[in-house]
Amino acid sequence: MSIAQGRPDTDDYRGIFLQDLPLIDLRAPVEFQQGAFAQAVNLPLMNDSERQAVGTCYKQQGQQAAIALGHRLVNGRLREQRTRAWLAQCARQPEGYLYCFRGGLRSQLVQQWLREAGLEYPRVIGGYKALRHFLLDTLAQCAEMPMALVGGNTGSGKTLLVNQLADGVDLEGAARHRGSSFGRTLAGQSSQIDFENRLAVLLLKKQHGGSRRWVLEDEGRIIGSNNLPLPLFNGMQQAPVAVIDDPFETRLARLQAEYIDGMRAQFERAYGADEGWRQYDEYLHQGLFAIRRRLGLERFQQLTLRLEAALKQQRLSGNGEAHRQWLAALLQHYYDPMYHFQLEKKSRRIVFRGNYAEVREFLMTYSQKNGE
Repeated sequence: MSIAQGRPDTDDYRGIFLQDLPLIDLRAPVEFQQGAFAQAVNLPLMNDSERQAVGTCYKQQGQQAAIALGHRLVNGRLREQRTRAWLAQCARQPEGYLYCFRGGLRSQLVQQWLREAGLEYPRVIGGYKALRHFLLDTLAQCAEMPMALVGGNTGSGKTLLVNQLADGVDLEGAARHRGSSFGRTLAGQSSQIDFENRLAVLLLKKQHGGSRRWVLEDEGRIIGSNNLPLPLFNGMQQAPVAVIDDPFETRLARLQAEYIDGMRAQFERAYGADEGWRQYDEYLHQGLFAIRRRLGLERFQQLTLRLEAALKQQRLSGNGEAHRQWLAALLQHYYDPMYHFQLEKKSRRIVFRGNYAEVREFLMTYSQKNGE
């Protein structure tokens, strides 16, 4: 029985990303790992070794010989097995598209095999390369729009505020990292290309929803292992800054909730009580160890002793309040001086200072006045 869809091939890259249309990526696993799209599933025509063999043949003997080798490598039972996998995925996602690197030989061959099996399924014209170029163009175009930054010491709730604003763009959320030595998340970071693709789609959707400017957290160029796209980062270096000046105890309570109580709960949900605790313990130790040189050996050792005492007390009582001792010292002697130094260099761009609620109100009004 035919399940033919009869939809045409597409070059509507904007529509693909705005609608999160499902994609079947036919490239080899190594290509997919280097960079792909959030809605794509990798069901390769050739595995890595097969692709390498065909590529070598192409260089040495030309296209026709490479195509012939590809047919010999992916034939018989292997072809049937992969075709069944494509048919099953197409049935699950009848509104989707398939693509290879350039939308050429690989995707057209798979279309042919699917057609022979009774299914017409469309491909993305231009393939991965065209989709990627569209997203890079989107990043460059969005980087030219007006923007404002949210500044403030560690624990000021900058990310929280950005996520409360319609024009806010959570760069740390896109990078899956909170930007500090304790910033790693359980989701883990992805490749630089995946980060750029995810960020571009986020900006595209916000722009489509009516955003005419961006509110971003005041970030450095590097978030964990991901780099902000240069056009966007350059725009941020010229942007006005609104600074949150919240009391020290308020900031400490936020850090306690996010990095202590929140992270323990996340680790234990993901790994169970015992293994979750071990991972949580390791996460805090690694965060402190990563900045040992900047802290100086003596202060690092002091803070590590306080951390270990707090962990022991937390393990026994379930209460993480004792962590505030080392967190407070870390803010006072490391994070606050560092951010104060960085903010001094931006003093001419500061347009407002206030507590969290005041900065939020200012940016909501400022967005309306400056986003037209």
